[in-house]
Amino acid sequence: MTASTHQPSPAVTLSDVSFAWPDGTVVFDHLTMHVPTGVCSLVGANGAGKSTLLRLIAGDLVPRTGSVTVAGDVGVVTQHPHDAPERTIAAVLGVDAIRDALRRIESGSIDEHDFAVVGDDWDIEERVAASLDALGLPTDTDRTVRSLSGGEATLLAIVAELIRRPSILLLDEPTNNLDTPSRARLFDALDRFGGTVMAVSHDLELLERTDSTLELYRGSVRVFGGPYSLYRETLDAEQQAAEAAVTNAASDLRKQRRELKEAQIKLDRRARTAATAEREKRVPKIVAHLRRDAAQVSAGKLRNAHRDDVSAASERLDTARDGVRDDRTARIVMPVAQVATRARIVDDDQLTIDGPERVALVGANGSGKTTLIAELITDGRILAPYAYVPQQITFADPRQGIADAIAVTHPQVDEQTIRAHLARFLFRGKRADRALGELSGGERLRVAMAMSLLADPVPALLILDEPTNNLDVDTTEELVAALRQWQGALLVVSHDHGFLDRIGIDRSVERPAGRDKP
Repeated sequence: MTASTHQPSPAVTLSDVSFAWPDGTVVFDHLTMHVPTGVCSLVGANGAGKSTLLRLIAGDLVPRTGSVTVAGDVGVVTQHPHDAPERTIAAVLGVDAIRDALRRIESGSIDEHDFAVVGDDWDIEERVAASLDALGLPTDTDRTVRSLSGGEATLLAIVAELIRRPSILLLDEPTNNLDTPSRARLFDALDRFGGTVMAVSHDLELLERTDSTLELYRGSVRVFGGPYSLYRETLDAEQQAAEAAVTNAASDLRKQRRELKEAQIKLDRRARTAATAEREKRVPKIVAHLRRDAAQVSAGKLRNAHRDDVSAASERLDTARDGVRDDRTARIVMPVAQVATRARIVDDDQLTIDGPERVALVGANGSGKTTLIAELITDGRILAPYAYVPQQITFADPRQGIADAIAVTHPQVDEQTIRAHLARFLFRGKRADRALGELSGGERLRVAMAMSLLADPVPALLILDEPTNNLDVDTTEELVAALRQWQGALLVVSHDHGFLDRIGIDRSVERPAGRDKP
């Protein structure tokens, strides 16, 4: 008997889905894809349409054509899950009516409506308390969302979905603003979740915990079995092969052009020899004409054959170039900072940095990491020129172009220097004129870095506060590569230990919990 392998049905299927925004901007055009069961991640560049894809699966958006099929109920947690901070935890969890009915029954109510509201959820308060406690959240369900941190509000939204017990859970950047203990609790909760999870995330630790990786690229989705590292290895190998194919195709095109030129030279020589013989009447005129006609036909065939070879080689080169992805070739070029090995860069009783040290400032949410940076700056504890990129990047005039905005902040720098500097941060040509308000999170970070590092001399210290928040994975990789180039001192606030490891942090300084609390 031949054994058969049973392939589980996909959790989500999109068939020939097209979607465009009201202004006509096309996001997906005849997209067909399958989301496998288990825990999977969705990766892709900022602006590729990851959040839009989640909303289509959740049913918040309706495709213009095609269909979306899901195997069960869908729960979704967006990047900014709460827009009503005055709501209570109970209201967010959707249990306030049940809880109130239980309290009335405990007080002696025999109203059938109260019993109908409770249904089978007699243990709802215990389940809610256990779920909240498991994610480190306060169990007082009368508290408002306003009393929670941004990370806690995200965790609350996740608890609300877990209590509903959906078959499919969609998460959009769930680890943003979470400290290390909160991230660990979230990972444990996802491990216990029995359904399918589809997470959009730049968090490499989360991406390494997935069963499969889905990549959204140029409107298509490709499924890679395994976590992000396996996806990256596969893609890098494919790109190496694609680049080798371009090299080979370019070499072949040069060869075919050279052979065409050599053939043309030979044919020209033959034609001159035949013409000379005819003029000197070495052969009868009729024979000379026959030879000339035959030679012209032969030469035309040979010339056309070589031209066909050149054309085919050119097409192969174009095809090979199409296989090389431009999102894998762009690299930020950091300015060169000169920092003496023993130079004191930061001098404070809570934090010191000497020479080109790379220091991570870590700690729980609310421990005062951002506050410490502000104190170092305002108290003059930074003893060398520095560049600071805050967690919240804002611009005075979102309508202003990138180059114009930098010209305003650096009036002493000429336009040519500004544009050359922006090119190192991947804003080349017309890209340097894009309006600030149109930029993605990664682009805003690059503008902020370019704006801060445009100085003479180059700043000795670069300070980054949660730089990977709201970045897609490819942009995070760009940032990692850029920071590995950086030769000056580096102070980074981040909860992402994978990111810190990859940028080569020398040591970590931990802030005790509760430093920002009264």
